[in-house]
Amino acid sequence: MVGTGGPVPTFSVWDYVVFAAIIVGAAAIGLFQAIRGRKETSSAEFLLGGRQMTAVPVAMSLTASFMSGITVIGTPGEAYGYGAAFWLFGFSYAIMSVITAELFVPLFYRLEITSAYEYLELRFNRVIRLIGTSMYIVQTALYTGLVIYAPALALNQITGLDLWGVLVATGAVCIVYCTLGGLKAVIWTDVLQMVIMLAGFVAVIARGAVLQGGLTRIWEDAGEGGRLKAFDFDPDPLKRHTFWSIVIGGSIMWVSIYSINQSQVQRYISCKTLGHAKMALYVNMVGLWTTVSLAVFSGLTMYSIYKNCDPLTNGDVKTSDQLLPYLVMDILGAYPGIPGLFVAAAYSGTLSTVSSSINALVAVTVEDFIFPVKKDLTQKQVSWMNMGLSVFFGGVCIGMAGVASAMGSVLQAALSIFGMISGPLLGLYFLGILFRTTNPTGGLVGLIVGLALTLWVGIGAQLYPPTPNKTLPLPVTTVGCNNTMDLNNTTATPWTSSAIPTTQPDFRPPLADTWYSLSYVYFSLFGVLITVGTGLLVSIITGGCKQEKMNSDLFVRRADLICFRGCSKSKESREMEKAPTDLHMGVDNKAFTETDMTIKESEISTKL
Repeated sequence: MVGTGGPVPTFSVWDYVVFAAIIVGAAAIGLFQAIRGRKETSSAEFLLGGRQMTAVPVAMSLTASFMSGITVIGTPGEAYGYGAAFWLFGFSYAIMSVITAELFVPLFYRLEITSAYEYLELRFNRVIRLIGTSMYIVQTALYTGLVIYAPALALNQITGLDLWGVLVATGAVCIVYCTLGGLKAVIWTDVLQMVIMLAGFVAVIARGAVLQGGLTRIWEDAGEGGRLKAFDFDPDPLKRHTFWSIVIGGSIMWVSIYSINQSQVQRYISCKTLGHAKMALYVNMVGLWTTVSLAVFSGLTMYSIYKNCDPLTNGDVKTSDQLLPYLVMDILGAYPGIPGLFVAAAYSGTLSTVSSSINALVAVTVEDFIFPVKKDLTQKQVSWMNMGLSVFFGGVCIGMAGVASAMGSVLQAALSIFGMISGPLLGLYFLGILFRTTNPTGGLVGLIVGLALTLWVGIGAQLYPPTPNKTLPLPVTTVGCNNTMDLNNTTATPWTSSAIPTTQPDFRPPLADTWYSLSYVYFSLFGVLITVGTGLLVSIITGGCKQEKMNSDLFVRRADLICFRGCSKSKESREMEKAPTDLHMGVDNKAFTETDMTIKESEISTKL
């Protein structure tokens, strides 16, 4: 009987067929893009899609890039164990979209860069650029390995799929369409994968509603179980999730992911116009809202079904990450092919993240390490180098998944990586774009100090996990289980915000309940504040920026901001905006304007 514990069905033949068909379809998109663009083999075409992408597919790709298998599997488990507070990240997504679209996208767009870290050399020096690029490569390789391993582990234990076979197959598929198709293949494959992910959530919610007697019943069960108490206004920074930690800390965390992360920046500058690039971010915001809402409601659906028999406490699953796959096999196992669709949804999230990471790693390696040294490469050599690096980084990510297999539970670690590394990097960018007094010495010292302190608190939190009075897991029960050892046992979910699912260490240093208990959502904000504060102080001490005149393109302009845009325009500029260029959503991508004009002139002369 559904919801009472015990063994669940395993994959059927049709489940394997559906799963394999979707994965093969993803690879086929890469092959199609390779064949379609076989005559366009330039580096710009491979890494930036020819800078001719439009807003909607780029927006869906932006959403899919970080809606990984961790999100598909982890977010419902989060809502099941801790309630709907995770939905408050919707506010963070909105704040992130405005900051990224109005501050960073215009900056990167007018500088016509390929690597986000080119800016660091233009503003500071080459040493800082290489440090920033190296931090990104380490962060992305480690995170991508965790992304591959985490859902593979959970799904292996639920469906019986061979763990290492799935790991290698996942990496191999991504390598194929990244190597052959470039960014266009990644973006269009992300579109397919985004649709599949949403379909997986909808299938879970729809079947759950049928079993429970409607969506209203699910909502009522969640309320009775304390899962709807999302708005906690306690300012305590040590509590895992509060309104303030998610909205303030979460906004900075997502800004660090979307504003300066190469895999995201690469998508903005692949758009044909600045208008398309900005529109992609705002459409992406709606995509993020939709995804997180469906994921959280899937978790509430899962609680409604298992409110009287928690599978984790009952021993039916070993980790919280296996709860959603267990639910799928429990309620949808009787429908051949549907569990296969869910598994494809989880792995679609993984594939989209891995493919985006591989393409971005190739871009920063070529632009930051190879081109400055080897400037005389032929186009054919560059194309082969791009494909070779895709294979290399795909292998590295698969290898990092192997390393992750020895690390125990890795989901919280994966979420914390961006805070510990991207936070200080974002602080360095803020030093560059907002403060003209910042010099290279201040930027370098600020980055090093910010990174050191953020790693200290982040690693300390993994070694000495916060106690339950800070993580606040919600109660669950096993009174309705068929095969429980203790039918009258009611317990709290044994999860904490730590990536290590072990008991609390016998020895806890004095910092464990203060410094190391800082909410992981605040890691990015902490890194930004330390980096900016230290960087400004050192810059002032060392004489500030001694350059007499600096390129104004390197800083945020008043005209970039919505609040100044309308009032700062002259009458002539407002008249120019009424021109037909508005139909193209803004000024054409500068890197291709001259080419487009040449083509148009040749077309006119031909007609004459």
